Amino acid sequence: MTMPRLVMFVLILGLAACGNKDRDVQLRKIKHTGNGPDEFSIIPGKPLEPPTDFAALPAPTPGGANLTDQNPRGDGIAALGGKPGALVAAGVSSADSALLNHTRRYGVSAGIRETLRVEDKETRRRHGRVNILNIGPNDDYSNAYRKQWLDAYGEYYRLRNLGVTTPSAPPEE
Repeated sequence: MTMPRLVMFVLILGLAACGNKDRDVQLRKIKHTGNGPDEFSIIPGKPLEPPTDFAALPAPTPGGANLTDQNPRGDGIAALGGKPGALVAAGVSSADSALLNHTRRYGVSAGIRETLRVEDKETRRRHGRVNILNIGPNDDYSNAYRKQWLDAYGEYYRLRNLGVTTPSAPPEE
């Protein structure tokens, strides 16, 4: 390849890398351990059975639940003796209201979800470009969010040095 062609190739490659700047960047190179589709994401419906009383059937709701829909979590909870109705979100339980009030004691930011969405999009935009020189067992997700990871042992030792009683921790690797 002659020098002018090489320069032209590098310029075209550089311009192509700058395209789609404002699109939602997806992190690349996230490791996929399987070699095919996830067979657990497809849940077949329950077999059709005629009801004992046709008048007791619920009114159809477009996009709503169906009597033949599988509910593996609810079925598992019922099989273990629990209440499958506990899976349905019904607001904050009375057991958790004190915890919720404690977390709200300094106020609540009304637009926190939107703020986090914008910040996360910016993080993905900064780290979402493919780095072809990043050779090795790394993935973009870990690189993008590494600064936000918590240092459990650092906090453990900090609290111990302050005299706070802490539970024992497994030895560091």
